[in-house]
Amino acid sequence: MIKKTKDLIQGKAPITAKRSGKWSRVRGIHLAHNPKCAICGGTAKLEVHHIIPFHVDPSQELEPSNLMTLCESASYGIVCHLLVGHLGNYRQFNPTCRVDAEIWKKKLLDAKIKKVNHVNNLQTH
Repeated sequence: MIKKTKDLIQGKAPITAKRSGKWSRVRGIHLAHNPKCAICGGTAKLEVHHIIPFHVDPSQELEPSNLMTLCESASYGIVCHLLVGHLGNYRQFNPTCRVDAEIWKKKLLDAKIKKVNHVNNLQTH
């Protein structure tokens, strides 16, 4: 009940929304095929994100092309699901989150490479 109340405050699907009885199975299959966050590659606190939200178009709930794996772990200092999936506010949605996920994935990778290069330079000098 606490999670449902928290989700409601954050603007996630309303408590009264009825998921398909197939949702758990579809979610599990999606995570089996996409076991990492599409942005940071994390494996903790994963969410199966609906690009077009369930409350906007319930017919897209089980559509594989409408799903992507995003995390809530903040492993790089950002909550991928919140930032890219919802543009910083769970009451919003981002129809271009696949494109944005690729952009952020590259930014995080570039930052990681710069950090490694910086550490290597410090060690060689």
